[in-house]
Amino acid sequence: MAKKAAKTNAARILDREKITYEPLHYSIEDGRVDGVSVAEKIGYPASTVYKTLVAVGASKTHYVFLVPAAEELDLKLAAKASGEKKIEMVPVKEILPLTGYVRGGCSPFGMKKPFATFLAHEAEGLEEIIVSAGKIGSQIKLSPNDLLQVTKGQLAKLTGHM
Repeated sequence: MAKKAAKTNAARILDREKITYEPLHYSIEDGRVDGVSVAEKIGYPASTVYKTLVAVGASKTHYVFLVPAAEELDLKLAAKASGEKKIEMVPVKEILPLTGYVRGGCSPFGMKKPFATFLAHEAEGLEEIIVSAGKIGSQIKLSPNDLLQVTKGQLAKLTGHM
């Protein structure tokens, strides 16, 4: 019998906000922790699993973008959504000091500082999406509206996908 996974900071934030969610866990032993592999391991379509990406604008302001696991963030669309001239991904070595999370375990909840958050428009109309719980091997399933409420985020066109 698997031991019960410890509650993550992201889960504690959702508890405090009285948000309904379902924790999901997957094995990391094979090293496959990309979003598409995670979706496969937890038995959900990749279109419902969202990766959390951290980027920085030309103004040096940081942003969080959530896009479906199989999609790529379109940096031009991200810049347009955030009102920046240009957006670049934050280098991997800066993710932990900036957010408190490691690459592959970055949750949109509970970062060191609140960042403007944008959720890909593909989430609109979905009953539930799945995001990182803040630890590799742990995910959280919740409604897109609840995610937007807690992060004070907004929907935006972030991928080339219609």
